[in-house]
Amino acid sequence: MVQCEMCGTETSSPNRVKVEGAELDVCDSCTDFGTEVKTEESSSSTSTKYSTSSSSSSSSSSSGRSTGSSGSSGGGRSRDMFDDMDEIAQDYDDRIRNARESRGLTQEELAKSLNEKASLISKLEHGNTLPSDDVQQKLENELDISLSAASGTDDTEWEGGSSTGEYTLGDVVERKD
Repeated sequence: MVQCEMCGTETSSPNRVKVEGAELDVCDSCTDFGTEVKTEESSSSTSTKYSTSSSSSSSSSSSGRSTGSSGSSGGGRSRDMFDDMDEIAQDYDDRIRNARESRGLTQEELAKSLNEKASLISKLEHGNTLPSDDVQQKLENELDISLSAASGTDDTEWEGGSSTGEYTLGDVVERKD
């Protein structure tokens, strides 16, 4: 028996569906929330616009790097474009402000040296907007700081979930009751 990754109920024959870009193994009642994914085993079933057999093999060979194991074999997860991206630090606004002030620069002076508007620097320092990749790179070079979050965190370090080591959305979602 396998748990439905949406509602957590036990199901003997989960269906593979794509819900907002994520592929999940769900029970029959949750199948309607997504689009059924055609897998190699069920190639004779109804066809959909998603296919895991051809798209995953072509994308891993064209990119030149392994995409990891699929979610259905061995409990691993597929790699995607977001795995290679750095997250912006939660305290990016404080880092920018502290670095600017330690160099004795005003917001206007920093903006001029970056060829950006002073209003952008103000918004960044107040945490009202996130820096674009270009602006982030300029700030990191000019102020000699890092605005990326520590990359030491990994999904496998998270504690919780069922005794089988698999997680459902119910394990992660915080309810507002």
